[in-house]
Amino acid sequence: MRALARFNKYVTNPIQRMWAPYLPYMAVIEHVDRKSGTSYRTPVMAFVDNSAITVVLNYGAQSDWVRNVQAGEAGVIQRGKHYRLADPRVITLDSPDLPRAVQGINTSAHSALHGRLAAD
Repeated sequence: MRALARFNKYVTNPIQRMWAPYLPYMAVIEHVDRKSGTSYRTPVMAFVDNSAITVVLNYGAQSDWVRNVQAGEAGVIQRGKHYRLADPRVITLDSPDLPRAVQGINTSAHSALHGRLAAD
């Protein structure tokens, strides 16, 4: 699984960053590395319901971008609009906070990042 994650980080993600901010069920998470201070833009599959956003964590809650988001501030670009990610937290896929659209996803993931979209 780590080999696939590495491939996606260096090959697939740069391509997806071009269209992810504009497509339904996609978004770009803007975050800063908690150690180096480097800015990153990570494309993700995102489910937005009113002002809540949920991202299924296919690579787990210990992924670098998830830990960066939890350690500092993060932004979200979704459907061409910029938001601030407020109150991000990792939840299990059996949580009652999980949106209905995500409950039907067939994935090997066990958790999701859930937060609120606030005006930027």
